[in-house]
Amino acid sequence: MGTIAALVAAATALLSIGTAGTARSPDLKASLWHGGPIITMDGPRPQRVEAVVERDGRIVFAGPLAQARKLAGKPADDHDLRGKTMLPGFVDAHSHFAMAMQVAGGIDLADPALGVKDFASLQAALKRHVTAQGIPAGNWVVAWNYAEAALSEKQHITRAELDAALPGYKVVLVHFTGHGLVGNSAALDFAGITDSTPAPAGGVIMRDSAGKPNGVLFENAMMPLALKIPQPGEAAKLAMLDKAQTLYASQGYTHVQDGATQLPDLAFLTGDAAKERLKLDLALLPYHGTLPELLKRKDLQFGTYSGHVKLQGIKFVLDGSPQARTAYFTRDYKLGSPEGAHPWHGESNMTQAEFETKARQAHERGWQLFVHANGDAAIDMAIKGFDALGIKAKDDRRPVVIHSQFQRPDQLKAYARIGVGPAYFSNHTYLFADIHRSNFPRAVVDFISPFKSARAAGLIASNHSDYPVTRLDSMTQLWSSMARTSLTGIVSGADQRLSAYEALQMLTTGPAWQAFEENRKGRIKAGLLADFVVLDRNPLTTPVGQIRSIRVMQTVKEGRTVWQRN
Repeated sequence: MGTIAALVAAATALLSIGTAGTARSPDLKASLWHGGPIITMDGPRPQRVEAVVERDGRIVFAGPLAQARKLAGKPADDHDLRGKTMLPGFVDAHSHFAMAMQVAGGIDLADPALGVKDFASLQAALKRHVTAQGIPAGNWVVAWNYAEAALSEKQHITRAELDAALPGYKVVLVHFTGHGLVGNSAALDFAGITDSTPAPAGGVIMRDSAGKPNGVLFENAMMPLALKIPQPGEAAKLAMLDKAQTLYASQGYTHVQDGATQLPDLAFLTGDAAKERLKLDLALLPYHGTLPELLKRKDLQFGTYSGHVKLQGIKFVLDGSPQARTAYFTRDYKLGSPEGAHPWHGESNMTQAEFETKARQAHERGWQLFVHANGDAAIDMAIKGFDALGIKAKDDRRPVVIHSQFQRPDQLKAYARIGVGPAYFSNHTYLFADIHRSNFPRAVVDFISPFKSARAAGLIASNHSDYPVTRLDSMTQLWSSMARTSLTGIVSGADQRLSAYEALQMLTTGPAWQAFEENRKGRIKAGLLADFVVLDRNPLTTPVGQIRSIRVMQTVKEGRTVWQRN
């Protein structure tokens, strides 16, 4: 176990990106897929074919069954769908694969089996983990998916409760948004956070009644501690990689993303050991803080696979999380700051000048820009930055604004002018819309993830899970973009609801285009990769209220089954 800080120095030497994908060993035997609805996702309206032929990882034919049988030949592997529905494999528009690995290998406070409902049960879960794992005193205990709203106290646990639970340990609870954490006294001391430490620009340090840090840190204030959390060894990481990869495959994903990749994870995921284990395609978005190291390298190839991994672009983070009240808005939160201070409309994690300077460095190297922006003020910053770089839609640079949650209608025109691909997040309308209504007017909340308006503006959008911020469940993700119904049953923006086919486009053709892979994946068409997902029912004919009960039965990557339901 070594700290992230120790690994950063070695990361540059370990980083290795090839210039070409790893060729598969020749295998001319074909596979034939037929016997159920095969939805190609090729075109603006639903199209079906009777059969598909795969050979050596690619689709060689999609059409009538009789022709497919003749082309496949007698030795072909016959896959009878038996009425099940086949679609192109899902393309992950945005999530955090490296964080998913850590959740898979650690304490997941969102796991119902842990029974975390209040401070006492959370403390008990931490103690059980230490005992079960035999963690010696003085070591780190890190838990993931901490959510204060899920606790009966409806407030943050603090360093005091963590100190009482595990004296002698360095304890960190990572907030489910990924934009905050809670540390106990030993962890804060290790990171050099004292009673007199001021909140940095773009950061929040919550304090107790005596004015001392209570352990709750958000945005830039969390970084001194977050960067001290130790990394597991390579063997543990490989096991975690397998678990995370299996989770994505079980939801039909054949292409996954790691948004905001740090240098140690970059080194690991592009290393030979990880590349040998990867079955799914993995796109990495190095965090903008890694730019100084990346810019020293003249041999980096972005947008090119080495095995199943590639560097896709640079991830910039302009604001935080609206449900944590750290996103940056032009209007105030009714509930104020995370500490309840008024007035508060959030703030950016960096200045406009800093963003434009760093974005220009990446842009001039030809690297794609991915920008996290939730609040409308942060989206204004992204637009201003793209304009400063002179990006136009005709340039086909495809900058992606991740989340674009509280977008204003006027900002859609700017996206169209620049050629932005919005990566929307429809799970917000299900999981967080009730929270948002406590802070913002109904009309503002109804425009969260404005899929229909974006389509009308000519934008190519996508829909993502942001896992582990929300549970990885592709059918809930699909349903939420169609129903837009909250936990309490309130519909947010009925006019922005998608049809089943439109919703599927947000999981296939939309994210494929945003990753410059529309001619490799996202459709079932001759010449494209044989990446498929098989569902037990057809989403196009399933009532909206039953979409979430559709099950993924099989996931196929380049003609090979990488996951199958028992």
